Parts: sequence; structure tokens; C-alpha cells
Amino acid sequence: MNISPQLLWAAGLSVYVLAVLFLTRLPYQMMVTRGMEPIRAVYYVRKMVHMLAGGMGSIMVPLVFIDPWYPLVSGLLLTLLLYFAHVSGLRFYWFQTDDNRNDVKFALMWSSSISLLWWVLGDPWLAILPSLYMAFGDGITGIVRNAVIRKRSKNPIGNVFMLLLCAPLGWYIGAQADPSIPVWGLLSAIVATMIERYEFGPIDDNILITVAASSVLLLGSVLS
Repeated sequence: MNISPQLLWAAGLSVYVLAVLFLTRLPYQMMVTRGMEPIRAVYYVRKMVHMLAGGMGSIMVPLVFIDPWYPLVSGLLLTLLLYFAHVSGLRFYWFQTDDNRNDVKFALMWSSSISLLWWVLGDPWLAILPSLYMAFGDGITGIVRNAVIRKRSKNPIGNVFMLLLCAPLGWYIGAQADPSIPVWGLLSAIVATMIERYEFGPIDDNILITVAASSVLLLGSVLS
């Protein structure tokens, strides 16, 4: 029986993501043992999960997949797992909290933005750009704020570091597109960085970053 290499990659990456979810309990325990407030440790670990699972998973998408269905289905299954962990009471307490289900929205926006942009633009590298902002950009933002402000906040110092990380990504990946849109890639990074500071009720920064950056990339592709 021949098994699709893409299916094997999807299974392997799913195992990797699950390993990240469970193994990040270790740094949480280390931080708490050393006297850090549990909620601050949660914020650090959440950003670790963003980068190690969401960020590295994003980079692998254009390297191993030729069909957007695989990241879509894998991401939706992860969304269901994280949602079930919340509603069942069996939370991954080292990065999930009772009053915040943004991790579920992260997984949902990851899968939907990548697959939608890939189908519309036909370019898997452009398709992962908003998720890179959400994973690495928002990740470094949260780590810097947690280190400096010592609590969850929307202090602009985090956005400075987010832009420093996201701007080169937007320019470089945009430049590799066909047609080349480096300026629009850079603009998508700027917009994502600006919009990250806001939340509107259930519409959190994960939704805003991916929708805003995706909109800029779609507009740039149409006008170029």
C-alpha cells in the first residue's frame, strides 16, 4: 500500500506539534519552581508554543506540501483538540487559561489563512506570511512585554521588536513572489504590527493580524 508522502509529513508534523504542546510543560515548571508567578510563566510558554509549533509549522508548509488541504485539515484538527481541552476542563494549564481561548483562535486562523491565501494566490510562501507574523512576530512581542512590563499588556515596546522581526520577512518573501511584491510584503508587516495592539471583544490579535496582513497581500497581488 502506497502512502502519500504529504500524508506522512502531515502525520509527522502533527506529532511534532503535539510534542511541543506537552513538552513545554517542562519550562513552565522550571519557571514556577524558581519563583515566577504562574500566570507570567503561562504567558512565556504560550509564546514558545506560538513560535515552536505555529512558526516552525508554517515554515515547513511550503517545504513539504503541494496541496493546501493538508495544512487546513491538520490545523482544524489541532483547533478541535485545543477547544476540547478548554471545554472538558483538561486544559494544558501551562499555556491555556480559563478566561482566554486565544490559542484556539490561533490554530483556526493559522489553518484558514494559509489554505485560503494558497488557493487564491497560488504561492505557499506568501500564504504562510501572515501566520509567520502571528507566530514569530506576536511571539517576540509577548516575550518582550512579559520581560519588561512583567504582565500581559499591549505596551508598544513589544511592537517595536515585532516590526524589526516581521519587516524583513515581509520584504524578502514578498520579493520572491511572482509577481514580486516586496513593498506590499513590507506593508503587510507594518499593518500586522500596528493592528496587533488591538482586540475587540472576541476578535483578538490572532484574528486581526492574519486578516489584516492577508488583505494587504491580496490587494498587492491584484494591483501588481
